[in-house]
Amino acid sequence: MADGSNMAGFDMAACDCSLLQFEGWDGAMVQFEVVLKRVLGGPLPTKVGDTARYDDLLVIRIAPRRFWLLCDGTPPIIDVDSGIGCALPLGEGRVRLRLSGRGIKHVLERCVAVDWETLGDGRAVQAGFNRMPVLLLRRSGFRCDLLVPRSLSKGLTEWIADASAAADT
Repeated sequence: MADGSNMAGFDMAACDCSLLQFEGWDGAMVQFEVVLKRVLGGPLPTKVGDTARYDDLLVIRIAPRRFWLLCDGTPPIIDVDSGIGCALPLGEGRVRLRLSGRGIKHVLERCVAVDWETLGDGRAVQAGFNRMPVLLLRRSGFRCDLLVPRSLSKGLTEWIADASAAADT
């Protein structure tokens, strides 16, 4: 899926989202994290909203016991022992909206209640976007991704386009 927009100082593109969710069971988190670290080949984010990159994989801690693995390509097949946690593919249900440009802060201010200035590069935050759940991942001062429910992506794309047009005036 690719749908792009180009407004003055702002770009938006929609693409498919390769995404896996991992969740560790209460009481088994230490063992779960040891296994997940070994499989991914590095340390996990420690705080909710933190991220860690491994080649073309980005691990986002979205809750105390839950991680999302965002992939640039096809997601890896990772089995999790059901006694310590679970893995669930979420990609079919999500779309990745890639936003960039000088006007990104002004567009986001009209769409989602997130303080862009205090959200550091590489950090993620779950937010409501016109009462719809999204994950906002700040890539840099002029780039972010929104991971949005597929069923709502067309409406959100239109909403962002309208907010971008309003930012130009």
